[in-house]
Amino acid sequence: MFSKLLIANRGEIACRVIRTARRLGIATVAVYSEADARALHVEMADEAYRIGPAPAAESYLRIDRILDAAIRSGAEAIHPGYGFLSENPRFAETCARAGLVFVGPPPDAIRAMGSKSEAKARMERAGVPLVPGYHGADQDPETLAREADRIGYPVLIKASSGGGGKGMRIVESRTEFAAGLESARREAKAAFGDDQVLIERYLPRPRHVEIQVFADSHSNCIHLFERDCSFQRRHQKVVEEAPAPGLSPAIRAAMGEAAVRAARAVGYRGAGTVEFLLGADQSFYFMEMNTRLQVEHPVTEAVTGIDLVEWQLREAAGEPLPLDQPSLAMEGHAIEVRLYAEDPANGFLPSAGRLAHVRLPQGGDHVRVDTGVRAGDRITVHYDPLLAKLIVRDRDRPSAVRRLIRALEETEIVGVAANTGFLAAIARHPAFAAGEVDTGFIDRHRGELVAAADAGIGPDALALAALYLLLDRRREEDERALRSGDPWSPWWHAWGWRLNGGATEALRLRAGDRMIEIAIDYLTEGAFRLVLPDGTVTAGGDLASDGTLMADLDGVRCRATVLRNGRDLSVLALGRRTNLQLVDTVADTDQEVAPGGLIAAMPGKVVAVSVARGDRVRKGQPLLVLETMKMEHTVTAPADGIVTRLDHAVGDQVQEGMELIGFDAER
Repeated sequence: MFSKLLIANRGEIACRVIRTARRLGIATVAVYSEADARALHVEMADEAYRIGPAPAAESYLRIDRILDAAIRSGAEAIHPGYGFLSENPRFAETCARAGLVFVGPPPDAIRAMGSKSEAKARMERAGVPLVPGYHGADQDPETLAREADRIGYPVLIKASSGGGGKGMRIVESRTEFAAGLESARREAKAAFGDDQVLIERYLPRPRHVEIQVFADSHSNCIHLFERDCSFQRRHQKVVEEAPAPGLSPAIRAAMGEAAVRAARAVGYRGAGTVEFLLGADQSFYFMEMNTRLQVEHPVTEAVTGIDLVEWQLREAAGEPLPLDQPSLAMEGHAIEVRLYAEDPANGFLPSAGRLAHVRLPQGGDHVRVDTGVRAGDRITVHYDPLLAKLIVRDRDRPSAVRRLIRALEETEIVGVAANTGFLAAIARHPAFAAGEVDTGFIDRHRGELVAAADAGIGPDALALAALYLLLDRRREEDERALRSGDPWSPWWHAWGWRLNGGATEALRLRAGDRMIEIAIDYLTEGAFRLVLPDGTVTAGGDLASDGTLMADLDGVRCRATVLRNGRDLSVLALGRRTNLQLVDTVADTDQEVAPGGLIAAMPGKVVAVSVARGDRVRKGQPLLVLETMKMEHTVTAPADGIVTRLDHAVGDQVQEGMELIGFDAER
């Protein structure tokens, strides 16, 4: 076994590998960009080396700088995590030439499976079933269009290199093909440096089921059963579970055997995942192989009791697999959800900013949290916006779903938009509970899921916000009293007292564009009557220094967290976040937003402009494409109107809040 390991990655996977290495007595070395100087994985490692500026191309993708850090630190092996260089055969070869062990498959296996076209050809020879498609080298647009016609619409255009939904477009007809091809190629080039694509028949309502495989250098190769990864948006996985709901033992065995054949066909070693599309008729087709550890590997660990990272390290050190196929079994059911910094109500746009508050569920036998962030960290536009993975397990799927709902209710994120409510809406959806699984689930139910995740002001949120403000004011007055020359003066303790009658006041809050007034009557010490838009509540409670509020609302005790940043309030209770703003009745007036501008929702680079100044456009027409966090986001016309100004050209970098296009809507 190695004595020192370098982790060539960041975030939760770097933290995950460090924890396992530490348990095995292996010293760890982290690498970090300038943006990650105070990141959690840097703090956890025994040593850490700065490898460049924030952009991944200048740091985490720099093979020379990572190798230099490994050599300087005396590391004997490199774990690539997932993403970045994990599926780069040149990186694996460079490690070998430098005398370093690459914790992953041989370069030839990475190269074979890294090209989707070559992988399809090899799988066909190995007898692994394939979806009808075109995987050829001729990338002329006319050739590709003819092949799409031959395959039959709808078709799926996919980047030959990479994955994660990048460089992937569904095309419904010949008239849409050229635009879909251009967009897929552009995104593939930006993400992987390769704009070659393949075309496959698009299967309606398929399931995405993948098999975890593991092979060693002693000719052993096994599978560790399946994961269902069908809950996706933009072809990126959102919810994963094991075992796959409703999968028969016969299909499970057949898919497992096909996955092992696929791994053997390329001389595989280490942990890998063979991904299949599963049709409604239980027919399955090879989609691709990920030659690395997967983000969703914890659900396999949860149902098999195996630490896949430990197995990776032991296999890389030359040890044989500790178990054979007959020794493996699944027990219980596990579900993982990916907690992203993104806004589901705004097209899942990634969200950048400082994490003002993070509270994640407590671990234990039933709940696991993998994360690489904490309060105070900054989520930047340079990396994937994954905040954490919540993994739950129980004896069966219904029990695991209940665990998941509870874990999401205990999750609190403030400072960036997060998809917590959206994930909870999925977990509570009756179709999810019934196991109605396919890759179109989120698109099909998106409207109701977004509505459930963002259903306006949460229950009791107004009362909790008002109570927090009142108790926080009292805390400040108590602190001023202690600093005064006479802390026991009765005037410091006449809170809410008025001569010849009870004290009343009005509190004004804003929720979006809605103005809310709350009348407050002071009752006994620390108790209030709150007159809300929907009724009257008697409130009292205690406020901790971290913003935790133990409230009593009409005799019902509840726990909430209220965070304040200037006039902005975030109320977190019962798994919901309600954003409010305290209104200064003197300084605040209703201001109209200046019309005529389309604003950048977050920082990014302009990669396409589809209109010119003076163009008349229709509602929903694409105007401009912005690339951020390696994904493309299309800015469309909000209404019929005229483009009055173009402020940016292709290649320009824009910041959040900058005006992109001048636009006058028709009235």
